[in-house]
Amino acid sequence: MATQLLIFLTLLSFLSVSSPLPADTILDAANNLSISGYNSMALTLEFGSQTIIPPSSSLTIFSPPDTAFSNVGQPSLSLLQFHFSPLYFPLHSFKFLPPGTKIPTLFTSHSLIITSSQSDGNVVSLNGVKINGSAIYDDGSLVVFGIENFLDPDFEVSGSINGRPVQSFRCTVNGDDFRMFEEASGALRSRGYSVIASFLDLQLTEFKNQTFVTIFAPQDEVMKSLIGTFTEYRSIFLRHFVPCKIPSNDLANLDNGVLLPTYFNEFLINVTRSGDTVLLSGDQVVAPDLYNNSWLVVHGLRGSFVVQERPHVAPNPSSGVRSNCKNIAADFIFMISVTLLFLYIFNQNI
Repeated sequence: MATQLLIFLTLLSFLSVSSPLPADTILDAANNLSISGYNSMALTLEFGSQTIIPPSSSLTIFSPPDTAFSNVGQPSLSLLQFHFSPLYFPLHSFKFLPPGTKIPTLFTSHSLIITSSQSDGNVVSLNGVKINGSAIYDDGSLVVFGIENFLDPDFEVSGSINGRPVQSFRCTVNGDDFRMFEEASGALRSRGYSVIASFLDLQLTEFKNQTFVTIFAPQDEVMKSLIGTFTEYRSIFLRHFVPCKIPSNDLANLDNGVLLPTYFNEFLINVTRSGDTVLLSGDQVVAPDLYNNSWLVVHGLRGSFVVQERPHVAPNPSSGVRSNCKNIAADFIFMISVTLLFLYIFNQNI
């Protein structure tokens, strides 16, 4: 028993360490920017990335064109950091999030605001500035988009955007404000959600430095049946975690057809409405606000999101073998740690 616990704690400490993006990944992105005609941002990445970008395992970059750099002159460090988000956001995430959703940036206390909606078709805009088509670079951890102009850090909205109400929930990160999950874990255990609580205790890299998170928690009986029959342990948990804080009052007001991003990149939560009832990928929240503080909210689900799994998205050709190996290794380590965790819990109950 002591040996099992020691192995588990060793794995736990390993998983809690964030792996920064490799330097060659940044250089690959810079090369793609240069090939696509975004030379100013390419040079910024090549020679200034260590100043602009803190250690991070994921990143989204928005690159203004060279003409915008010419008009602005030498941009300030804070303005450049406003064009970097410490989360990985593929294009479809922006297309389906409600207008007014706030996206984190590396410029402290400043967020980007989604100003487009589904009614705008394939057009995606942030702070009133359009994203130019598909990603210039995307390896599953780092994604780079071209945009029409510099983004304005002082941009504000109120009331509605393009006639649609502005949602109040936030999707953001603050690296200096990471907090532990013990209090939420205790609340979950007391209500019959101990499996999700145990997962929180793992403090995986995906949640390190997160300030706003929503968890849609299946009950223990549902989770135990999934773990007994579903081999991809990591995806079971990650598809129930959303990098935004959505309390019950905002959840009740989500529009029909909104898709919420999760930490499992291939899975989006589809919001549908039936009268006053809001369904999430066909499932219903039966215990809203199980736990709610300034940065984390947990809702209890009737079932789970596993049976509504979306088709696997083919990897981007630019992702390469390195990204695949990293994901396989992460899944393998996670599977071992969860297995040891349940062995430990089982033995403790004997």
